[in-house]
Amino acid sequence: MKEPKPWVLPALEWGPLLLFFAVFMLNRGGSVGLWGQDYTPLVFATLVFMPALAVATLIRWRLTGHLSPMQIATLLLVVVFGGLSVWLNDPRFFKIKPTIIYLLFAGLLGFSLVTRRNWLGAILSEALPMDAEGWRKLTARMALLFLALALANEVVWRSMTETTWVYFKTFGMPLVIFVFLMANAGLYRAHSIEVPTDDATK
Repeated sequence: MKEPKPWVLPALEWGPLLLFFAVFMLNRGGSVGLWGQDYTPLVFATLVFMPALAVATLIRWRLTGHLSPMQIATLLLVVVFGGLSVWLNDPRFFKIKPTIIYLLFAGLLGFSLVTRRNWLGAILSEALPMDAEGWRKLTARMALLFLALALANEVVWRSMTETTWVYFKTFGMPLVIFVFLMANAGLYRAHSIEVPTDDATK
């Protein structure tokens, strides 16, 4: 399978989210009439976001030949909770979607720790080869990160303005995850392992 250009996958990752942000900001402070009903800017942005994410996910699958369990779960939850928000014209369902996603990820990672199964390593080991202890530590830290993000999402959407929540969802959450990944650089180095190349095995 031909390797996609370096900018393609980041564009597929960020494109739907930035489109959601742009649609919300363009319609902020008003309402959008569609199919004989007035929708809030957030619900209308959600309506645009769902097919955009589905198309981006399909393109990613066609280009790479696979999708991670997290990508599949995210798409399903976006469709379910986003669909409820549009159907009932109630943005609260879409606002709690990140909470559900992060609690699900935290629960799965916590379960993998208890049962001593390296699910995180099974997904990321090709990009980030580490020993079992390194994956155990990273799994524990990521489970705590997702719990913290779930709590933060609940605090923000329940106590702050809708615009603040949109900024938090679009830029705040990805920034927190990026900083977390960078902050664990020492862990990656301390537990990295060498993966034999094809030439070395011949």
